[in-house]
Amino acid sequence: MLAFALVNQALVIRGHNPLPFTENEVGQAASMVITAAASLWAWWKNNSFTQAAITADEQLHKEG
Repeated sequence: MLAFALVNQALVIRGHNPLPFTENEVGQAASMVITAAASLWAWWKNNSFTQAAITADEQLHKEG
């Protein structure tokens, strides 16, 4: 939001039209980016990619 406001203000000062985005649209886009990043992080943290992690998961499931 701060970046949007700064760019918009700089354009107004220079006599250009403000950015064609509403504050609500910028907020929705930021929310979508944060949601996608959180989803990717959760997927990454909950999956075993290395052989050591896969072996540890197998051992954990054998004990459980």
